[in-house]
Amino acid sequence: MYKLLGGLKDYLKWQEITVDNAIFRLHNLFTTVLLLTCSLIITANQFVGNPIQCIVSGLPTHVINTYCWITSTFTMPDAFQREVGLDVAHPGVANDFNDENAKKYYTYYQWVCFVLFFQAMMCYTPKWLWDAWENNLMRTLVMGLNIGMRSEDDKNKKKKVLVDYLLKHIKRHNMYVFHYWICEFLCFINIILQMYAMNAFFDGEFMSYGLKVLNFSEENQEERVDPMVYVFPRMTKCIFHKYGASGTIQKHDSLCVLPLNIVNEKTYIFIWFWYMVLAAMLFGLLVYRVLILLLPSIRPNLLVLRHRGLISKDVAQAVSRKTEIGDWWVLYMLGRNIDPHVYREVVGELAKKIETAASNVTESRGTSY
Repeated sequence: MYKLLGGLKDYLKWQEITVDNAIFRLHNLFTTVLLLTCSLIITANQFVGNPIQCIVSGLPTHVINTYCWITSTFTMPDAFQREVGLDVAHPGVANDFNDENAKKYYTYYQWVCFVLFFQAMMCYTPKWLWDAWENNLMRTLVMGLNIGMRSEDDKNKKKKVLVDYLLKHIKRHNMYVFHYWICEFLCFINIILQMYAMNAFFDGEFMSYGLKVLNFSEENQEERVDPMVYVFPRMTKCIFHKYGASGTIQKHDSLCVLPLNIVNEKTYIFIWFWYMVLAAMLFGLLVYRVLILLLPSIRPNLLVLRHRGLISKDVAQAVSRKTEIGDWWVLYMLGRNIDPHVYREVVGELAKKIETAASNVTESRGTSY
């Protein structure tokens, strides 16, 4: 288990070149590792340990354990309200009186480890898609300028190449930023869809799961039902039928312990809170992106705030005014990846050349008139 979990640390290693946002990485990397870790832990408990132990008389225990695990177990929802030790033996365990409509069956525990793995792959998909679209453009533009210990001659050559590229490809980077923002939007959609999918997986109990756990201690002791025990019962019932010596069908009622649900309930309470926080952060990020797209006037201010002390507001305005959203985004991300002093010189020189090119165009038009 230690070796399996240790291999996941590579997904959280520091990135030399940054091409995304911290919230984007929380969704794609941290959440993926979190879900894979939970899947591995539950898999180990499910297939290595004893996920179910049933009590039955007159039959081999391992047969009943296997049967109840691969079919399903059930509780009586109305029995959760009764007093344990007086009215019922355990929460949710009572006589069913052959009433099938009064039973609540649990079959999800066989699939939890696989569902968590599938969720992890869905969380990683936006990063995989962005890596394919980005195609190492930022790494190519940086050209090692993120390392300060370089000769001045080498720096000057690479600065010239970078500025020339930005001038030559001006107004051609819109698809670059739109592809990235699409991936951020997919992260938000993925979290929302996963929450609804988990809610359906647990028969409509997931959406309110965390709130019920928080409110559990505040409810009246005589009326409250532990939501973790209700969604992930520790004790359930299972019925096994077999033929007797004379061919008569015999019914064997067994009581089953589900120790795996102790792990499941803690796993999903953490996932519930994390998904709620992550969904809120992603929603805020999308609103922020919409403001950047619809309000061009805030882009120079963002450049100045992000790279405070490196570029002046006049330079930021000159660059932002003569470029489009894609070029602005490339400059914004370059500031996070190259040496601060080199970045200041690159942006300053780019602003001068853009202004010079704009002035030449204006003069040529005036002369033609």
